[in-house]
Amino acid sequence: MPDFDVDAVRKQFPALSEGAAHFDGPGGSQTPQVVADAVATTMTSALANRGQLTPAERRADKIVLDARQAMADLLGADPQGIVFGRSMTQLTYDFSRALAKTWSPGDEVIVTRLDHDANVRPWVQAAESVGATVRWLDFDPATTELDDIAPLLNNRTKLVAVTAASNLLGTRPDLDAIAAAVRTTNAHLYVDGVHLTAHSPIDTSLADFYACSPYKFFGPHCGVLSASPALLETIQPDKLLPSSNAVPERFELGTLPYELLAGTTAAIDFIAGLGGVGETRRERLLSSLVHLEIHEDALRAELETRLAAIDAITLHGKARRRTPTLLFTVAGHAPVAVSTKLAEYGVNAPSGSFYAIETSRHLGLGDTGATRAGLAPYTNQSDVDRLVEAVERLIS
Repeated sequence: MPDFDVDAVRKQFPALSEGAAHFDGPGGSQTPQVVADAVATTMTSALANRGQLTPAERRADKIVLDARQAMADLLGADPQGIVFGRSMTQLTYDFSRALAKTWSPGDEVIVTRLDHDANVRPWVQAAESVGATVRWLDFDPATTELDDIAPLLNNRTKLVAVTAASNLLGTRPDLDAIAAAVRTTNAHLYVDGVHLTAHSPIDTSLADFYACSPYKFFGPHCGVLSASPALLETIQPDKLLPSSNAVPERFELGTLPYELLAGTTAAIDFIAGLGGVGETRRERLLSSLVHLEIHEDALRAELETRLAAIDAITLHGKARRRTPTLLFTVAGHAPVAVSTKLAEYGVNAPSGSFYAIETSRHLGLGDTGATRAGLAPYTNQSDVDRLVEAVERLIS
């Protein structure tokens, strides 16, 4: 396997020319030129509602179908099961309301304290709306590993919502074990893949529903949900009377943002081209993501070791499997003060709970959270050095 050429990668991102060291990828990655070009070209081309009568109609239809196929290749999914929306949060709210139509008082839903609130509150509120019971799966604050889910499962469990990777800590739960346990019931498994999809090869076969956001992996701001077409056929969302009842269109409210879907396809093609080898795009994506994972994890390990050697720093999270994401506090300095000072040094590492409010509280960090350093494929050795040096200057 050839070495990952981070210098060549960085040249594709115009934003990096501004000079900052970006550790803010978990909140949204920087954008390569090819994605911006795809968005701009689409917006300046003739477009219409999808159809086959005019070139504009055919162009719109092709953009949608191409984006479904691209996302299916990235996720190992069926393109007919790819649903687009404004955001993962919006899609999760839509599906929580639709699924809750089949729940009754006494039914149960399981959510975790490791999740972003977008995979917690929609399910809590949907359960409350029909009198269903919410059960909480905790995690060990010391290891940040989830507790065993088996004791919470029973024949009244309707849905389990769990993250593929914590956006706050990077912790990757054992989805194989969770999926195996859920399959002993008739419950659905809804996986928040927003944070993981940017950092690892993905196979959505474990989940009934898998949601993610292209803007975390170089694409535009939109959301994606993947499920089997057969499962989607069983769900009846609220929709306009004349709108299509076909799957997956029945879940996509209003005209799709064609320019964002074109940008999503471009982002996926960009990933596939980062050293990926293989005859199909899926094969190239898997190969590229292995490259990315090795590159990111090596830098994460170095950064973690160097930060841990600084007495004033406390690192939060020691999970065995994680994304290249570190959460830390600096003794005597409020998290926002840490991020403010780092920004003055040209290091973008924001602070907060990042909507993982249950996680932050369970760690004892309250609603304030801590400082998060998230690595990306364009992170290089100089970025790591700058972050460590900036923290040392802050402390001194």
